[in-house]
Parts: sequence; C-alpha cells; structure tokens
Amino acid sequence: MPRTARPLVIFTAFAASLMVGLVVMLWAVGGLRSVTAPAAIGGPFQLTDQSGQIVTDKDLKGKPTLIFFGFTHCPDVCPTSLFEMSEVLRAMGKDADRVNTYFVSVDPERDTQAAMKDYLSSFDPHLKGLTGDPAAIAKVLSEYRVYAKKVPLKDGDYTMDHTALIYLMDRDGRFVSPFNLKRTPDEGATDLKRYL
Repeated sequence: MPRTARPLVIFTAFAASLMVGLVVMLWAVGGLRSVTAPAAIGGPFQLTDQSGQIVTDKDLKGKPTLIFFGFTHCPDVCPTSLFEMSEVLRAMGKDADRVNTYFVSVDPERDTQAAMKDYLSSFDPHLKGLTGDPAAIAKVLSEYRVYAKKVPLKDGDYTMDHTALIYLMDRDGRFVSPFNLKRTPDEGATDLKRYL
C-alpha cells in the first residue's frame, strides 16, 4: 500500500467506527424511530358531554377533531384557548359542523356535567365538554399523554397544572399534530379545512 493512502484508510476506518457508534447510541436511547410512524397518542375512552350524551373514541371517526384538556376553574389559559377555538369555528362557517371539538376536563372533582354546560355557554356551541369519573379521566389523560396535577392553594382550594396543547386528530381518529392557535382565525380555519 502506498504511504500516501495509509492516512486515508485510517481516517475512513475511524469515520466508519464513529458512525456505527453513533447509530448504536441513538438506538440505545430511543432516538432512532421511523419518522413516518404515527405518534402513540389517543386510544379508547368513554366520557359524558355537557348534555349527558356518552362520547367515545369512536365518535372521533369521520371528522377531524380538535381536543383541548383543561378545567372550568382555570383562570387564563383555558378560557383563552377556548375563545380562540371558538373564533376558528366561527371563521369556518357551515364547515364547523364537519369538525369535532372537545374540551376534556382534567378536574373531574369539580367539573360535573352541569358545571361544564354552564362554563361552555360562553363559547361556540360546537364545543362539547367531556367529563367522567376520576378513573375515566385518568385513562384518557394517560392515552393522550396529558400532564395534569392538582396544586394546593393557600386558602385550602386548589388549581390544576396541565398540558395546554390543542390536539389535532384526523378523520380516522389518529393524532396529526398540535393545532396552532397563534395565528388569525381565518388562517386556522383554512388549515383545519384541509382535514375535512
């Protein structure tokens, strides 16, 4: 082997071993996943809406769905997000009938069917509030990978710390991505119509 080729062979061998090591490390820490594989978000659930109707994961089929997890005693994030969702639905016009929109409680202790009905009367009528017993809520929170934790307040009351994403599900009930509300209602409506 010529002397000038030797450093090139050594460098190539080093680069190849570095690449193999990197691939093994990524695989070991779970960083190598197929980018086309759907995210494992969602699953079977059974909750009750504000009018007493049973809603299950099967009701997500056939329409795109927006799902927001929150609670009726939420001071800022929840009412703001629900208002912004309402504005997108208003901008959709008649097409809003072709979308599911759910507000799922993370606070079943206080968010009764009646509390949800009263709370949602301030927002778009397409929004359905879903609640259930603590076990049913815990199940749906786990399936959607939602963080929710009770935080005690000084006066003996409590608030809830929780994930504040809007989940966009496709017509087959599969998670697409978080839905962006930080744009005009018309832009959000145009984006959502792509999934009809």
